[in-house]
Amino acid sequence: MKKLPTHIINYFKNLSIKGKIKWSCFIILLIGFWLSIPRHLFETPTSFVITDKNGTLLNAYIAQDGQWRFPYDKDVPEKFIRCITTFEDKRFFYHPGVDPFAFSRAVWQNIRNKGVVSGGSTLTMQVIRMSRGSKSRNIWNKLIESVLAVRLECSYKKKSILALYASNAPFGSNVVGLDAAAWRYFGRSANQLSWGEMASLAVLPNAPSLIHPGKNEHELLRKRNELLDKLVANKTIDATTCELSKMEPLPGAPKPLPQLAPHLLDRFKKDYGSLQKMTRK
Repeated sequence: MKKLPTHIINYFKNLSIKGKIKWSCFIILLIGFWLSIPRHLFETPTSFVITDKNGTLLNAYIAQDGQWRFPYDKDVPEKFIRCITTFEDKRFFYHPGVDPFAFSRAVWQNIRNKGVVSGGSTLTMQVIRMSRGSKSRNIWNKLIESVLAVRLECSYKKKSILALYASNAPFGSNVVGLDAAAWRYFGRSANQLSWGEMASLAVLPNAPSLIHPGKNEHELLRKRNELLDKLVANKTIDATTCELSKMEPLPGAPKPLPQLAPHLLDRFKKDYGSLQKMTRK
């Protein structure tokens, strides 16, 4: 291990007590900042999922906590990336975890409306909020989320943060994550969704209660169509694609998942349970 240069060592030796205290506090804060993110952000249980060699879903079993939450998927469809960044965080690929412009706009909107109408949270901050569980939505927790979001950006690539978001965002009812939502609401994988279908899912984590058969359809339709208009404005899709997408039906009641390999799924669950027991010993 290399020693520090002599001039740096002499600098610290000649520091006053007050200076040494300041530097010690700074180093402690820096270490605390670096250690503030756990190795695994999410420890929630996932569904047992079986697919064929082409990635087609054969069978799935609900997670232990009663949620349809598929395992983490590092590959996020480009359509979802375009939709979710356009809807939630248009400067996602440029900010360091916190967007001062969005935050300032949110503060102004809340003051003007005399209530909370916008939070100004980036997608990175939302990942942190989801990982921390149900915390109060107050200034203190917003500050913590901001600091942790910057820390997350120091270690994770943008695509990895998007993958964390897509795998853990709520999509209404007991559906968590984009992969589960695609199968539950449209009966196929996320990679096979149209622009209209993907736009419908992209607006749900912001208001997951919009998915309710027979209710909230007008609000969900409005949000989806506004997102499609924004995708035209930023030249992600053309006007024709937008109009055709607006004609597509909204997601309704969750669809049953394929049950094509029940015996294989049971074997998988049994083997997984045995592996867990061995790991605990």
